[in-house]
Amino acid sequence: MTHRRNDTVALASAKAGFSPATGYRVLQDTRLPSQRAAPRSRRRPDPLAGIFEEVVVPMLEAAPGLRPIAIFEELRRRYPETEFGSRRTLERRIRDWRALNGQDREIIFRQVHEPGRLGMSDFTCMNDLEVSIAGVSLDHMLYHFRLPCGGFEHAHVILGGESFVALAEGLQNALWSAGGAPKLHRTDSLSAAFRNLDADTKADLTRRYDALCAHYGMEPTRNNKGVAHENGAIESAHGHLKAVVKDALLLRGTADFADLADYRRFIDEVVTARNRRHGPGIDAERKSLQSLPNARTTDYEEILVTVTSSGGFTLRKVFYTVPSRLIGHRLRVRLYDDRLDVFIGGTRLMTLQRGRPGANGKHGHIVDYRHVIHSLRRKPMALLGLVYRDSLFPREPYRLMFEYLLEAVGEREACRISVELLAMAHERACEAELAQILAEDLAARRIPCLTSLRARFCPDPANLPEVVVELVPLSIYDGLIEQGEAA
Repeated sequence: MTHRRNDTVALASAKAGFSPATGYRVLQDTRLPSQRAAPRSRRRPDPLAGIFEEVVVPMLEAAPGLRPIAIFEELRRRYPETEFGSRRTLERRIRDWRALNGQDREIIFRQVHEPGRLGMSDFTCMNDLEVSIAGVSLDHMLYHFRLPCGGFEHAHVILGGESFVALAEGLQNALWSAGGAPKLHRTDSLSAAFRNLDADTKADLTRRYDALCAHYGMEPTRNNKGVAHENGAIESAHGHLKAVVKDALLLRGTADFADLADYRRFIDEVVTARNRRHGPGIDAERKSLQSLPNARTTDYEEILVTVTSSGGFTLRKVFYTVPSRLIGHRLRVRLYDDRLDVFIGGTRLMTLQRGRPGANGKHGHIVDYRHVIHSLRRKPMALLGLVYRDSLFPREPYRLMFEYLLEAVGEREACRISVELLAMAHERACEAELAQILAEDLAARRIPCLTSLRARFCPDPANLPEVVVELVPLSIYDGLIEQGEAA
């Protein structure tokens, strides 16, 4: 328009770099082309006309959390003859309505973490990684501890679900690994650990948790129930840790481990490598941590049980066998996440593997055949209907042989032979060797010969070679003394 003050439209257009026609058009309307364009009108009928405002909006106002797919299905049910277009159209219309008229949504407030102030604990399920121990699938979780400021992490394999025992053991391992304790300890509501407990037991666990934190000088805190993002500094770390573990398993080539200790070492190596990446931050935060006490506090539950005439006791829906001489005695059991320490008075008797009840609610069984074989040998037919029969066999070939014998020789003879095999494995300490022979017999579909097995593992003392040891007279040692004096 500056050139137009002194020049014609054609000359001004040429100086501005466009055609005379464009110059005349600009002279008539100075708006930009984007400003002159009229909004595009609808090109096809609205499939939700007369329905969205009259039907869908009242649904959204009455139930703000209703999903679009549920509304779509409800519309199809109410108006089966009406075509509503694609589901995506309804979802887009609902999203736009909620942006203009919906309820206020919760806001997440990002936090600044001070060194040495906060430590966070949580549990995460690891079953989707399909880890196995000696070929048997491992149902487990990870206790996960994190110092969000410096990035220190600790993980501990948990065989059961969330519990105070698992929390106490994992937390103490984490604090001693970190070299200090934070001022605050944050967990979720621990609803899984408190599930199905009466009020007194819940109060007792709460007191024990408070005492655990007090032992390390920490103030116990919890996030609100059902609000996981309040524990977000560790909830988000779960996914990263599980991804790293999955990658490490893929690089390892297998998710099967020789034993539980081997798998725990693997987890420790993975977590240590992650901590090494945050080394400077961890070292800086470690200076702000509180000093640790002189010793750990209890990380177990202590329970009194009575050994019944069945040769064992039941604890948390799991039956454990013990030596029969303990029948009628009251035992003190220290219950850990993965084991039981059994005491009579102040004397420690044994350590048992901790069992878990079945997923269908049935009782579990931790059975040592050596505890019951002396009685079972006198009543071998009891094996046939024994409640914990499958748990009695120490190795798979023993169980498979019993099933084969049931088909081959009948119930009575199968029970007799199987009990004799177990007795032989116990008395001659040949459990593994005998299992290998039974596996060979199964492959050949052959009934084991007890006579030949006794000859191999239980030799007759009369057939053993007689070894005669001749004692030399003590007088010959006098010659050594005389030689020493002569020298």
